[in-house]
Amino acid sequence: MFENLKISHESQKIVNESEQKLKNIYQELDNICDYNSMKVLNAFNKNNLNESHFNSTTGYGYNDEGRDVIEKIYADIFNTEDALVRSQFISGSHALTVCLFALLRPEDTLLSITGKPYDTLDEVIGLVDNPSSLKSFNINYDQVDLINNDFNYEEIADKIKNNPHIKVIEIQRSKGYSTRKSLSISKIAQVITFIKKLNPNIVIMVDNCYCEFVSKQEPTEVGADVVVGSLIKNLGGGITPNGAYIVGKKDLIKLCSERLNLPGEGKEVGPSLNMNKSILQGLFMAPSVVNSALKTAVLTSYIMEKLGFDVEPKYNEERADIVQNIIFHDQEKLIKYCAAIQSSSPIDSNVTPVPWDMPGYQDQVIMASGSFTQGSSIELSCDGPIREPYIAYQQGSLTYSYGKIALMKAIDTLIENK
Repeated sequence: MFENLKISHESQKIVNESEQKLKNIYQELDNICDYNSMKVLNAFNKNNLNESHFNSTTGYGYNDEGRDVIEKIYADIFNTEDALVRSQFISGSHALTVCLFALLRPEDTLLSITGKPYDTLDEVIGLVDNPSSLKSFNINYDQVDLINNDFNYEEIADKIKNNPHIKVIEIQRSKGYSTRKSLSISKIAQVITFIKKLNPNIVIMVDNCYCEFVSKQEPTEVGADVVVGSLIKNLGGGITPNGAYIVGKKDLIKLCSERLNLPGEGKEVGPSLNMNKSILQGLFMAPSVVNSALKTAVLTSYIMEKLGFDVEPKYNEERADIVQNIIFHDQEKLIKYCAAIQSSSPIDSNVTPVPWDMPGYQDQVIMASGSFTQGSSIELSCDGPIREPYIAYQQGSLTYSYGKIALMKAIDTLIENK
């Protein structure tokens, strides 16, 4: 079978030897998986999930018991008051947009304390001109950059004290297409405590994409008011075909539901359209799938550094998300690596990815993703903007075995092109 997949004995040996070195780290990841699996199962049992909750609604979606149970389960898992979990969300970026427009009003200020948010929010905020942006509604934007991969507490305090119009503070946990580190729960907890002492009325919103179930706690458990994420990333478990979630305080979720749907109806409408079972089954599998993605990331980090490439995070560092950076400092190596990942995909393995003008991005992007769900980041994918320092952002793998196979093929590609 190795010959059929054109995997060399050399890459097999590299992976097998590396796995022996990583056993203790894998055991730590298994412990996190066990904890989060218990958290999910407890929420299912507490809410008496049964087969009738798989039933579907159409049209307005009135009295959709399955949809309502899903949102109770999410609220329990995140240890918060309420949740909005809907297939009507197109993506995590869509859910973030709904949340921002729901919480902010003209003359309010949105403050990001993790630097510029992910590229797909540029036109939402108004960093790139768009007549539908927050800026076009006279909603202002300001930001504080991280210092040495930590929060700039002095500048955050200065902004809060001197701008009474700051309504929402946004924290993006994952690095996105930046070169910074992703942010751990402990760092999130510390900055939330700091902000709440300065002004308890500021709404703290966390972009949790790529981060769910990577650790034993979620941001709402350490003081975040509202948290947003995608169902075609971690919590969909590779099963849920679309959608996103917003969890948090009840009054904030009400505002978000009325922005997604319409004032006066909010959470009461929105048909499930046969999605309830896949949302629940994906959530049930999510701790295990995230564990596979993390093990694949750790193995990738260890081997790529061994082969002489810069990586972030290092294989033995604490992880805050499923993303593994490989810094190539070379455009062609980035492209070849993505092509190797694409050739190991279950779908479109015969396709060669090339840089293109992807909607929502200012730089060309190369994306390897032969996934069952289009754009699914929990399935093994690898992408990056065509700009210095030419970083491959690898994430996912539904199983560790599939991730390991893809890595072997990528190793062969890099060795051949040295």
